[in-house]
Amino acid sequence: MKFGTVDDPGQIDFALPKDHPETKIVLNENGNSADPDIYVGCAKWNRKDLKGFYPKGTSDELTYYSRQFNCVELNATFYNIFDEDQVKKWHDRVPGNFKFFPKVNRYISHLKWLNGIEKRTDDFIDSIVHFKKKLGTVFLQLRGNFKPKFFDRVQNFVEYWPEGIPLAVEFRHPDWFDDKSIADELYALFEENNVANVITDTAGRRDLLHMRLTSNEAFIRYVGANHPTDVPRLDEWVERLKIWYEQGLENIYFFVHQNKEKKSPELAAHFINELNKELNTELDLPDVNGNGDQGKLF
Repeated sequence: MKFGTVDDPGQIDFALPKDHPETKIVLNENGNSADPDIYVGCAKWNRKDLKGFYPKGTSDELTYYSRQFNCVELNATFYNIFDEDQVKKWHDRVPGNFKFFPKVNRYISHLKWLNGIEKRTDDFIDSIVHFKKKLGTVFLQLRGNFKPKFFDRVQNFVEYWPEGIPLAVEFRHPDWFDDKSIADELYALFEENNVANVITDTAGRRDLLHMRLTSNEAFIRYVGANHPTDVPRLDEWVERLKIWYEQGLENIYFFVHQNKEKKSPELAAHFINELNKELNTELDLPDVNGNGDQGKLF
């Protein structure tokens, strides 16, 4: 992932901003005392990107990956809509508690800009439903120049989206968050339709850290900078998620990217370890370098 890269990450202030005041209200109104539903994983499972993650001789990368992490952000669906047979093959290769979080196809989001996409959306839904209980939240990523003047397209898409399939949306144009009247209208739309507001954490786009949850779900796309600052950034996220959990947060979906993905599994393992400590959870700790330990990050 190249989005939000900078030449010198050490010069960036990576402190998370204060929460939007409505976040606590959303969590208080929708939360209960249930244990949090936590999924932590990477963006990909292929060996080419996750170098050093797979033990020698691993022939089925997805099967091995799914024994280490309980989810994956499925970017493959951004480029293709897969037939039922392919989706079922993926479904059958992972454990029962594993979830796929598919990215909405680019024809819908990037080529058609959410305009006249009902048929393609139907085709996309007809594909991903074959993940069955292993289907996590689907996420829609919009172009960086997709501006609030297209608000009606977002509303039409959200209202067209079928009930029963969780949806999250990632915006990359700052006006969606900086203009209060637009932001308030957007947040109301998401709350009414139980849509998650994706939080993107990357070095060069700190303006996307809106810290505004619109459902009882924290869907976070974290992009490390291949720099020692990656670790304390994750630790700060653990602290923030602990606060949200104490306010009623029940669903945590956290995906670790890097500009060069090699260290993503190790960063994700560090995050899981710290989250277990702070939330008193028992997520399995992955073997990130094929020899039974977490490895050295930097």
